[in-house]
Amino acid sequence: MELLISTKGNKYEVEDKSSGRNLYTVKRKGFGTTRYVLLDTSKYNLYSLVQTSEGQKPTFSLTHNDNGFMNISVKSLFLDPTIIAEGKENYEFISKDRREFRIMHNDKEVGTLKTLLTVGEELQYELTIEQKDFDDYIVLLVVAIDRTFGDMNRPQKN
Repeated sequence: MELLISTKGNKYEVEDKSSGRNLYTVKRKGFGTTRYVLLDTSKYNLYSLVQTSEGQKPTFSLTHNDNGFMNISVKSLFLDPTIIAEGKENYEFISKDRREFRIMHNDKEVGTLKTLLTVGEELQYELTIEQKDFDDYIVLLVVAIDRTFGDMNRPQKN
């Protein structure tokens, strides 16, 4: 499965790369909050990503119907940048440069995540993952990566 996740301000659009069809939208909820909701094409709220701590190594929680089921933390920010998602399922996004990540699911490599830069200097993420290892909430793990590493990957404006 190949998805293209585009950042547009405080919103993310997720499309199937092969068909070009929009699958999900991720929106920031409320004012000043660090809560993002994953909506399907009929605007049904599937999951939420809540930032539970700020700072250099932020932490997040994934929720479904306001019940947390996965904790996301930054294992390393600079030397071998890694984000870990732990819950019933375990994921690791492992990188060498904060731009290209290998996706590990329960200690097995299942895909990749590549950071791209659009002509308008917005970030896009190309997610390639095996169908059997994909779940809707994986998109919110990419949002957590953007919230953690996105500013470092954007070109510096003078």
